[in-house]
Order: sequence, then structure tokens, then C-alpha cells
Amino acid sequence: MLSAFVAKRLVSGVCQASWRPAVAELVTTRGYKGEAPDDSRGDLIEIPLPPWTEKDGETMDIKRRRLLFQSRKRGMLENCILLSLFAKQYLNTMTEHQLRQYDRLINEPSNDWDIYYWATEAQPVPDVYTGEIMDLLKEFTKNKDQEQRLDAPNLEYLDKGSQ
Repeated sequence: MLSAFVAKRLVSGVCQASWRPAVAELVTTRGYKGEAPDDSRGDLIEIPLPPWTEKDGETMDIKRRRLLFQSRKRGMLENCILLSLFAKQYLNTMTEHQLRQYDRLINEPSNDWDIYYWATEAQPVPDVYTGEIMDLLKEFTKNKDQEQRLDAPNLEYLDKGSQ
């Protein structure tokens, strides 16, 4: 008589072998390194996001603090570093109009890569985001002083200038 362990392994092996051909047929041969030229992108799912709206009744101090946090806590590390260092340098001196531009820029696009590509000038900036803040961000991104930008500053250091 087979031991319970051997019997379980035998049944498990038979079950796995029975579904392997079915799974192999489901796997596509499409590569995932870049977009394929014949990709119809029909398998993409568009997730609707609520539209960006400006926060009414927010004082400039509260807006700066919120934008400071949002600059630091991004969905991707590249923007976390870039935007938090940008905020550290410029946020406390921005006018109300500039704060609105910056708020829209970092909160309206649904894809953080868009912001990164616009700031690095890898892609053209849509007209709606063109302005003095985008120009300032693009210039900041060039890093003409060749600062070492490997990590985002801590939030407590970012906030010291506004107190």
C-alpha cells in the first residue's frame, strides 16, 4: 500500500500534467520589451479617474503643505526625487497663480510617466500644462549645477522653509 505522502504527490503530479497543455495554449508569444508594431492595444483597460478640480477655500499655506507632500509621495521614484527636490527649491516662493499651475500639473495627469517625459523634454508638453511652472521644472530637470539627485529629501526638511 502506498503511503499517504506518495499517493498525494502522485495525484498532484497527474493533476498538474493534465492541465499543462491547456495553459501552454493560453500563453501568447508576444514579447513584453516595448510595444510590438502590430499591437492593436485592444487588451488595454481604461480606468476612469475622477476629473481634477481645484480645491476651493484652501489657504496658500495649506496648499503649499499639500503640494509639498504630494511632490514627495509619488507613484514612481523618479518623480518622487525630481518633484520633491523641485518643491524644496521653489514651492515657498511660488505665487498663488504658480501654485495653481503646479497643483494642476502634478495632480491632473493620470500617468506619472507623462510628467517625467515632459520635464525631461522626451515628449512635447500639452498646451494645458505649458507655462512658467513647466518651464521652471524643465530647467530644474536639466540639473546644470550637476547636483547629486539620488534620493528625495525627507518631508520634515522640506517643510522647514514654510515655518
